[in-house]
Amino acid sequence: MGRGNERGIMYAVIRSGGKQYRVTPGDIIRVEKLPPSRDGNVEFGEVLAISSSEGQIGRPQSEARVTGRILGEGRGDKVLVFHYKRKKQYKKLAGHRQPFTAVRITEIAFDGQSFTAPELEAPRPKAKRAAEATDEAAEAPVREAKAGAPKKSTAKKQAGKKAASKKKK
Repeated sequence: MGRGNERGIMYAVIRSGGKQYRVTPGDIIRVEKLPPSRDGNVEFGEVLAISSSEGQIGRPQSEARVTGRILGEGRGDKVLVFHYKRKKQYKKLAGHRQPFTAVRITEIAFDGQSFTAPELEAPRPKAKRAAEATDEAAEAPVREAKAGAPKKSTAKKQAGKKAASKKKK
């Protein structure tokens, strides 16, 4: 299924950290590490292109605004950098993990229109999760007892191995 105006959703092309991203409200993107903000929100100033509700793409004026909520920070997968020169006994190996900031796009506003992302489902309280986990743990032994026949003993196999080793000597 495609993204964008087939479904009447506004999207924008933004620039952050030297890269361009095509975003719609609700998308989660990994951008180059951003400085921390007090309220956890970020506004992308460079909006390169924006789609309107009529299905046309245009260059935005200064009133275009894309905002997001910072979800967290992390480091990407390790990239190995290997330098090698043949016949010179030279090898150098270094690793690199690029830091990123995960951002959920919450709103795209342009020309008096504003498209917002649906609210995320609130996380369940820890007490409810703990109670559900104990209920599942109590049911687990009952399921195991019903599941199969008793396990076979390995005593015969071990006795056979001992006898075979004595015969070789």
